[in-house]
Amino acid sequence: MTPERRAKLLDVLNKRQPGLAVVMENVHDPHNISAVMRTCDAVGIQDIYILNTKIPRHKKFGPRSSSSAAKWLSVHAFDNAAECFSALRQHYDQILTTHLGEASVSLYDIDFTRRVALVFGNEHDGVSEEIRQLADGNFLIPQMGIIRSLNISVACAVSIYEALRQKTAAGHYAGTGLPDERKNILLKVWGFIEEDPVNNQIP
Repeated sequence: MTPERRAKLLDVLNKRQPGLAVVMENVHDPHNISAVMRTCDAVGIQDIYILNTKIPRHKKFGPRSSSSAAKWLSVHAFDNAAECFSALRQHYDQILTTHLGEASVSLYDIDFTRRVALVFGNEHDGVSEEIRQLADGNFLIPQMGIIRSLNISVACAVSIYEALRQKTAAGHYAGTGLPDERKNILLKVWGFIEEDPVNNQIP
């Protein structure tokens, strides 16, 4: 690995945001999933959760939409909602679903300086009632048009770029990103690990 390549990878890992995740529930179109992955990589999200309780697990995602983003992300696949939320609760303080309801808060009222996971539903029915019951609340993206819905990849992009704005202002991207142990694991997965054999750390 060239020094330039190694420096780029470490810079990416230093900007990854362990306190932000995206969950996709029963999303049918693999191209939508891949488009979400590409945006997540751009924002510095490492962990994506794919929950399929009503449809089979996807064998692959749309390569044209993702530009191979899946290679650089940690994709956690579940077919049981309770197990998925149990895993989420270990890492995030708040889990919010996209849902247009009376109690829904605006995207711009979410405090993304906390550890937050955002749940996006499928293309036809949105987030299910089961998942809304498991979550901490719902949020909506303010819209001024007649058609009050957005494609899932667009809705996700709008939402997590608001998270990026808040986290940038709070200095989160100026930190060290993921813990060194996690960085080592990812560098191994990516095939670019260079370990110190004594301390087992990134040199």
